[in-house]
Amino acid sequence: MSTLSGVLDIVSADRAISGAIKSIGEEDLHLTAPEDVKPWLVGALALHTPLLVVTPSGREAEDLTAELKAMMGEKALFYPAWETLPHERLSPGVDIIGAQARGLHKLPTAQVVVTAARGLAQPLVAEVEGRDPVTIKVGEDYPFDELVASLVFRAYSRVDLVAARGEFAVRGGIIDIFPTTADNPVRVEFWGDEVTDITTFAVADQRTYQDGELDKVELYPARALPITDAVKAKAAELARTHGGNQALAQIVGKVAEGIAADGMETLIPVLTDSPLVTIVDKLPKNAHVLLVDPERIRTRVEDLRATDTEFLQAGWELAAMGGEGPVAHKDLDLEPSSYRSLKSLEVTANKTGHPLWMLTPPGMLVGDDAHTLPLEFTEPVHPRGDEKKITALMSQLLAHTLAGGAAAYISPQKANCARFAEKLHERGIANVKANPGMKPVAGKVTIYQAFSHSGAVFNPQESATPLVVVTETDVTGNRVGDIAGAKRRKAKKRNRVDPLALKAGDYVVHETHGIGRFVKMTEREVRTGEDTSRREYIVLEYAPSRRGGPPDQLYVPMESLDLLSKYVGGEKPTMSKMGGSDWKKTKKKARGAVKEIAAELVDLYAKRRASPGHACAPDSPWQAEMEDNFPYVETEDQMLAIDAVKHDMEQPVPMDRVIIGDVGYGKTEVAVRAAFKAVQDGKQVAVLVPTTLLAQQHEATFRERMDGFGVTIRQLSRFTPDKEAKETLKGLVDGSVDVVIGTHRLLQTGVQWKDLGLVIVDEEQRFGVEHKEHIKALRAHVDVLTMSATPIPRTLEMSMSGIREMTTILTPPQDRRPVLTYVGAQEDKQVAAAIRRELLRDGQVFYVHNRVKSIEERARQLRELVPEARIVVAHGQMSEEQLEKTVQGFWDREYDVLVCTTIVETGLDIANANTLIVENAHHMGLSQLHQLRGRVGRSRERAYAYFLYPKGLVLTETSYERLTTIAQNNDMGAGMAVAMKDLEMRGAGNVLGAEQSGHIAGVGFDLYVRLVEEAVEAFRALADGKPLDATDQQPTEIRVDLPVDAHIPEDYINSERLRLEIYRKLAASRTEEDLAQVIEEMTDRFGALPEPVLRLLSVTRLRHVARRAGISDIQLAGTRVKLHPVELADSKQVRLKRLYPGSSYRAAAKTVQVKVPKQGAQRVGDSQLRDTSVVQWVADVIASLCDQENIDVTGGAGGGEGTTKKVISVGGGHARKK
Repeated sequence: MSTLSGVLDIVSADRAISGAIKSIGEEDLHLTAPEDVKPWLVGALALHTPLLVVTPSGREAEDLTAELKAMMGEKALFYPAWETLPHERLSPGVDIIGAQARGLHKLPTAQVVVTAARGLAQPLVAEVEGRDPVTIKVGEDYPFDELVASLVFRAYSRVDLVAARGEFAVRGGIIDIFPTTADNPVRVEFWGDEVTDITTFAVADQRTYQDGELDKVELYPARALPITDAVKAKAAELARTHGGNQALAQIVGKVAEGIAADGMETLIPVLTDSPLVTIVDKLPKNAHVLLVDPERIRTRVEDLRATDTEFLQAGWELAAMGGEGPVAHKDLDLEPSSYRSLKSLEVTANKTGHPLWMLTPPGMLVGDDAHTLPLEFTEPVHPRGDEKKITALMSQLLAHTLAGGAAAYISPQKANCARFAEKLHERGIANVKANPGMKPVAGKVTIYQAFSHSGAVFNPQESATPLVVVTETDVTGNRVGDIAGAKRRKAKKRNRVDPLALKAGDYVVHETHGIGRFVKMTEREVRTGEDTSRREYIVLEYAPSRRGGPPDQLYVPMESLDLLSKYVGGEKPTMSKMGGSDWKKTKKKARGAVKEIAAELVDLYAKRRASPGHACAPDSPWQAEMEDNFPYVETEDQMLAIDAVKHDMEQPVPMDRVIIGDVGYGKTEVAVRAAFKAVQDGKQVAVLVPTTLLAQQHEATFRERMDGFGVTIRQLSRFTPDKEAKETLKGLVDGSVDVVIGTHRLLQTGVQWKDLGLVIVDEEQRFGVEHKEHIKALRAHVDVLTMSATPIPRTLEMSMSGIREMTTILTPPQDRRPVLTYVGAQEDKQVAAAIRRELLRDGQVFYVHNRVKSIEERARQLRELVPEARIVVAHGQMSEEQLEKTVQGFWDREYDVLVCTTIVETGLDIANANTLIVENAHHMGLSQLHQLRGRVGRSRERAYAYFLYPKGLVLTETSYERLTTIAQNNDMGAGMAVAMKDLEMRGAGNVLGAEQSGHIAGVGFDLYVRLVEEAVEAFRALADGKPLDATDQQPTEIRVDLPVDAHIPEDYINSERLRLEIYRKLAASRTEEDLAQVIEEMTDRFGALPEPVLRLLSVTRLRHVARRAGISDIQLAGTRVKLHPVELADSKQVRLKRLYPGSSYRAAAKTVQVKVPKQGAQRVGDSQLRDTSVVQWVADVIASLCDQENIDVTGGAGGGEGTTKKVISVGGGHARKK
């Protein structure tokens, strides 16, 4: 039952509203009512007739839907519009197509459907095969292959790892699907053709959620027109007749082969015989159409049509220059897919017999008086954060409830509901917490946890007293998101899935042999004695040992994968010779150089270890309340980051943590919570930001989040007037200021603190070395939290070598879409069309022009191009006041286009700006491009970034590479990918200064980092007073050659890169706990483990034993097993002879040879042990000779069976003697 349905029942009995309900069925009616009554009025009408509500913009439609859902649950539907224009060569997002299909499917049963003007005007195909969902239910039968075929038909793309909506992967009897309408992908498990389980799972680590079990899942299509045979035939016909138009031929050629092509939606009118209609044609009988603000809808639709035509023309211009033209062709009639005008929609409504009503605020007259029904309501008090008005509201509520009236308070936040209840209690106002669907109680304030922004006073006909509805927005002025029903998942530490994607020809670093080239993965039959077993290998190529000879090949068994890493360094590295001395020399040099850096880094580390920090107390109840007010749902990674930071703060050692999260992933929230925690402990907090604009934004965020908790927040920057600055500095000394947010000005001498406890550095990559040194001086005894989107290589380095803790936030917030990125030559028509498209959805545009002297001139040209846009200029050489006013004006939406220099690059967070146009992008660095792109796409709207370079310019190779990197890495969370690519392009030289460059190029970044880690470990041990291990620490390669059939079969994991990933995790495991994690992950992702995989696990356990015993070679030679290196004291040699008659030990070669027992009763004809039993036997031999504890290689408890029992008892006996 929906939370507010009880309130809606009483509202619909209101005198004015019931007047409107009586008019249902009239052909046309014009209602006027206050803005705050709108959702309630729509809800009340929808109880009596099906309703299509049209709002001017998409955001209004989404908000209205959320409010209606709180009143009527799933009976309220949102019908989205494509974010692309009909004649643009881009396909709409799969989530939008899915949501549209779901809307159409549920249309007959819905009570109210909300859409924006764009959704109303956009035509859709009347009948489409495959638009209805495939529904999968637990316990029912579905022919497996048919299900896969139906997914392919609905344009789901088959991949090996599901990461985005509209993808699916098949593994054995498991299908992973990411439905186009879901927030999380689902894992469907089959037993034969019967579905046994449906569970949701996380994309990041591909593991199922514990609370994620579902009974059924609905799969909606990923394309507006699934490709049937009829569509293929039409496409083939078009390919024959219009082969000359290249853009067209590309698309229809693909469609004719049954492949969905990007931008095929533009051709819908000529690919199908089904007519194109609008959503009005699809409405159930008697449904009413209600236009909210019809004038705004009309202009919106006209603008849409004009921009679409303009895009078509801009496309033709580009085609004339040799770019890719639009798909239209003079013989093709693509008109049916253009937006419909409002006039034609009114005609459709009349024809289909749907009454057309209008709703406007009071005083706006659209029709004649005869058809106008004004609804009048008394205006309640809206304090919106004003203390005096809040007091007035409280006294009104007190008088109202004492007179026996009913009142409702609505807020989506649990904490807010509780706080309001306390406030009511203090004033002596009776209140009660509501259950879903409960009606407001007379004489009390009923508190509902639900989503609503609209408070009003209603007069029900039966009742003597009115019903007063108050929302959190009315009281505090905060527009909180719809998080009433959102699920917050507990964060848990997880292994991320990061498949080792190796392509043939990639350079790889092998610890012992150096840099080689990856050739392929292969399987070989291995003969050991009479037995054969199958193994998988990676084949690497090395420089030829003979001049002019073929390259040497190395087969690396999967168990040794932990010795391999992908090469990231300079350009093309030189390949090493196998077994040559060059690689040893290179490594030795690098190791020497690393020691020097490690010493410096460790010095800092030791100082921090030695200086006692402040250990914060555990979270206070205030902390929990402040966190509950967060208006979004935290992502899992965000929760992990928050927990890690708090844990660090509660330790006596000073914190030094880096948080890397892509632009707009909620790092600021982590900072807010950390700052609040420090203030609760009586400490002061300094927040350091690179620009004054960012300082203002952060100040606003911190104030808003800590409002009502008595925290004093001040700002220090160029914009702070001297008088205020002096007061702030004084407050820092006497302790009256808790949090100060500022630019480098905070680092100037003369800034004194009473008790500084936490320093937060935002956008770390923007601070210079000397600023960092300054912070470092503070760092020895206070907690430091740094945040960055694209980490500078040095940060990467330090956190990788474990000197600073690093947390990455990799999951994007919900509803966030990747930014559509265009890279191309600059074309005025296209720029104008891009700006207009943004204005159409009430958005704003950043236009980056990086030369101050010509910026005014450029702004003038833009004003000529797009006269209706309000354009304003901002750059760093303006006077401070002017700059502040300009940006503040842009923030307050007084301007549409901000023409600026790269001043916007850092942290400007304007959710409404969703188009970015950058001129001369070829002059910018990668992280700069990424940061700039991060300024847009921060809200639910699809964002666009255009990186342009002058027409006819030939780009240098580096600029070209940079621009292609940016164009390719445009999915969510591309920050780390861009940082790694930056390393590759610049060579990782400046990671730690010039002298390191050669060494990194020589050994590759990964190995280099590992060397730094080793050196740091050694120095740390010294600093902590432990003995120094001076031996050359290298991960030893452990060879196990035994007759064991141990591999991951292809029918268990068929994708090469996923097999590699699991092999690598097994090779890197060191303990039984590591193994348990990998096993749990495999079972969850790929199903029950087959026999060869269980054997692989037993070999891995044997390698753990061998590693602990220091043995690196286990080989079967004839009937004996050879172990090397083993050193046995005399007593051990005696034990060897006693336990294993016929065995030999050679002290000089450090080898032991032991005869392998036969299976069964040890008769002559019996075959030798193999598979798990031989692995178990070898493990027992090693245990008894090297004083290791006995293990069961199958992972259970106790020993093997047969002969091994005796061995174990002897080993045990020895342990007792000791």
